[in-house]
Amino acid sequence: MRAFVAIDLPEIVRDVLEDLQDRIPAGRLLDPDTLHLTLAFLDEQSQELLEQLHDDLSSIRALPFEVQLRGLGTFGTRAPRVVWAGIETQPALTALHEKVRGAARLAGIELRRERYRPHVTLARLPDRLEPGDLEKLRNFLERWQNFPCPPFEVAGFTLFQSILTPDGAIHDPLAEYPF
Repeated sequence: MRAFVAIDLPEIVRDVLEDLQDRIPAGRLLDPDTLHLTLAFLDEQSQELLEQLHDDLSSIRALPFEVQLRGLGTFGTRAPRVVWAGIETQPALTALHEKVRGAARLAGIELRRERYRPHVTLARLPDRLEPGDLEKLRNFLERWQNFPCPPFEVAGFTLFQSILTPDGAIHDPLAEYPF
């Protein structure tokens, strides 16, 4: 089962991001209902490992904290592959990310080693953008870099199953972990 652990976004933030998505000049927009802030991507895991992970995630304790979306960017070394909205640095978010990774390791799940760059993916881009689309994308990123979005409180997180379809991923919550 393909799975990940994430923070679900409140509707008001989804609405802001959906309005922002409407302005992205190229690529495949993600369904606004699936937008989330990933804490750990687990890839394909067995039911047994996910059950163990559930037990370990249930033991995580934290206090609610506030998150602020800030800035736009792309991932992709030679060509942009993803358009994302960034997250303002927040020590409580980083600590939660580390606790979730620790729970995954305890459950026997091996995660890729990578720097945590919290973000919300808004769109996936094709392998090659037309030159005009690349320029339009640069203009979009520059113009909307300081998009207005209210901060929101994080009071828990969710374990999701991700089912890939030709129309995009479907995210089914498997378990919720309130603080």
